[in-house]
Amino acid sequence: MKAEIAMKKPLPPFTHETALQKIRMAEDGWNGQNPEKIALAYSQNSIWRNRSEFVTGREQIIQLLTRKWQKEYNYRLIKELWAYSDNRIAVRFAYEYQDIQKQWFRAYGNENWQFNEQGLMTHRHASINDIKISESERKFHWQLGVRPVEHTSLSDLGL
Repeated sequence: MKAEIAMKKPLPPFTHETALQKIRMAEDGWNGQNPEKIALAYSQNSIWRNRSEFVTGREQIIQLLTRKWQKEYNYRLIKELWAYSDNRIAVRFAYEYQDIQKQWFRAYGNENWQFNEQGLMTHRHASINDIKISESERKFHWQLGVRPVEHTSLSDLGL
């Protein structure tokens, strides 16, 4: 239960600073690629639309993320604030990964998040597009895991 409590903060209503903090926590979690830990940031009955897939609840979230990283290798993600309000945050993101044939891709997307009073995400709507890129077109070169604080943002990378 302690891990879930730690994942709740910051709580809505969001300020610019707390929205940025919530986004960075989500980015760090996803870059850690631990589906069970990531799922603790979502309410028990969280509703997702991820691309064309619809899931409800933590167990289905864990299953989706497990499948995701069984086919997306060398995954590196950057999220950036687009907008926020009381209990909602809009995020744009890009991530790079390789498929099983070692082809690189960059995925671009937008997410709309809604949170309950405890700071758990109750809704996540993600629209995502993938494009093939060459090794030389990669822009995310940090070691697997959390993006270094000094790494360039999406906007500064021209993405």
